[in-house]
Amino acid sequence: MSHLAPYPVRLADEITRQLGQLADHLSQLPPTQAAEVIARVLDSDAGVLGGVTHLVATGSVFAKGQAGKGALPAEVWLALGRASNVLHDVALDLEEHMDTLQHVGAQPATTSAKPPAPAPLVVRRRR
Repeated sequence: MSHLAPYPVRLADEITRQLGQLADHLSQLPPTQAAEVIARVLDSDAGVLGGVTHLVATGSVFAKGQAGKGALPAEVWLALGRASNVLHDVALDLEEHMDTLQHVGAQPATTSAKPPAPAPLVVRRRR
């Protein structure tokens, strides 16, 4: 008889599988739908990014308690804490672009005679 993984492990596996499916679909969506999906995923309150950030922060709290008991090295706790902070910072950086993504996602799909002009790609870094 095979040993079944506990529910939380199966849930994590299922979420990972569904994220892969979503990425596959995203690559094939029309631009307006892709922008809408990206905006929902990146929502820092109710989206996937916010959920992952919360999950990593919760893992950091768990690891802190376990590190305090000597069951985990302190480096695990510190790494999870750093990851949580970085994810939070990324969410804040992306939040300024949410209105644009939502606007693009709300536009009806039209076929215009003149395609939009490509934007120059500029790398800006602020910190």
